[in-house]
Amino acid sequence: MNKLHVKKGDTVEIISGKDKGKKGKVLEVSPKEQKIIVEGINVAQKHVKPRAVGQQGGIVSVEAPMYACKAMLVCPKCGKRTRVAHKILKDGTKERVCMHKDCGETF
Repeated sequence: MNKLHVKKGDTVEIISGKDKGKKGKVLEVSPKEQKIIVEGINVAQKHVKPRAVGQQGGIVSVEAPMYACKAMLVCPKCGKRTRVAHKILKDGTKERVCMHKDCGETF
């Protein structure tokens, strides 16, 4: 069973690598590979051939996948990067919670 601490749509901050300190939104999650794609982070240049008649070819910038362990979740309330704690509700469902003492926001 492969689980990640981030989900699609979360805001994350990069904690290591060439984009350290940058924030972005998670566009895609791949739990099997333990990788994520973040908007505007880990941008690579891709050479594209024209496939149809009249289509333009050239060099395109695309976001490349990166390991999820290089990103930390950012709390929407306090704006700080945080680890994810889990809180079990009375009905048996789990919620993710900010670990900062003064925050405790669920997301």
